[in-house]
Amino acid sequence: MMANVTVAPPASHLVALARDAAEGAARLLLERLPDTRALVGTKTSATDMVTEMDHAAERHVVEVLRAARPDDAIVGEEGTAERGTTGVEWIIDPIDGTTNYLYGHPGFAVSVAAAVDGEVVAGVVADPLHGEVFAASLGGGATCNGETIRASDQREITHALVATGFSYDAARRRRQAEVLVRVLPAVRDLRRMGAAAVDLCSVALGRVDAFYEKGLARWDYAAGALIAAEAGAIVADLDGGPASSAFTLAAAPGVYDDLRQLLRVADAEHA
Repeated sequence: MMANVTVAPPASHLVALARDAAEGAARLLLERLPDTRALVGTKTSATDMVTEMDHAAERHVVEVLRAARPDDAIVGEEGTAERGTTGVEWIIDPIDGTTNYLYGHPGFAVSVAAAVDGEVVAGVVADPLHGEVFAASLGGGATCNGETIRASDQREITHALVATGFSYDAARRRRQAEVLVRVLPAVRDLRRMGAAAVDLCSVALGRVDAFYEKGLARWDYAAGALIAAEAGAIVADLDGGPASSAFTLAAAPGVYDDLRQLLRVADAEHA
């Protein structure tokens, strides 16, 4: 007797569902933006804040996903952890850049990714203040508001605009600042937006030439890393393996090797 086999839907279907969920949550964030100081508490440290809207946005995304695909697994930054039976797992960051949102500062987004048997195949990042919705499917390219996007063609690391981010942990922040001392003189300039998903999409769009950060959570980079890679950026960890919580680097192909080597040296010096 043949066993039942669950067939995952096309990645394009997962992208469409992720877009519906992310755009709905992004609209919710904008509606409540004047009330951003509704602070619930902190998470990993006194600087790692969570608002009522983090929870509300995650609930919205989960409800949309559950209504369409009730048997999928879902994991979200604000506590959703539901097992599934289909091989599809949704990875949610309801507000990437909560501190920016709290202050009404540009640079926050809703990030929704879908993995099939552990591999991310669909990703959407909705940036409501910029009015931009980034999307990608594995092997299908990347778009912003429906238009195809590509990473920059920058080839000189000295001309590269590089984005980065900092941990909420004070000791790790100190080490990250020490790495900057080596990186900053070697590149055109540095940017710190405060939301990894937005930074990764900026790499995809060519708005910056590269992004790196150590210690991200899976929901921080799952969608954005796919979008950057599908836009032609090289996305990896410092050893050339897949992007991970240990290290995430996304760069235009022309500056990837030089930046990776620079970061390897700097990271080793300040491990």
